[in-house]
Amino acid sequence: MRDIKVYTTRVCSYCQAAKRLLEQLGLPYEEIGLDDKPELRQKLSEENGYYRTVPMIFVDGQFVGGFTDLQALHKQGKLLV
Repeated sequence: MRDIKVYTTRVCSYCQAAKRLLEQLGLPYEEIGLDDKPELRQKLSEENGYYRTVPMIFVDGQFVGGFTDLQALHKQGKLLV
């Protein structure tokens, strides 16, 4: 099973869409809220090419991007491996 971490904020439609996609695919994930963790959000951004939006999604320790990147991985057949 894949190790999936989704960094989110409370008011984020793309975060909700990413979680919904993972749930529809039956893939468990860990959600980490960033609303009260600005230092963690900054650290993640700096470590991943200054990516600034949420969700920030990691699959098996690799940063894959946001919802549209996750969706693209699924459409390419690379998510359910």
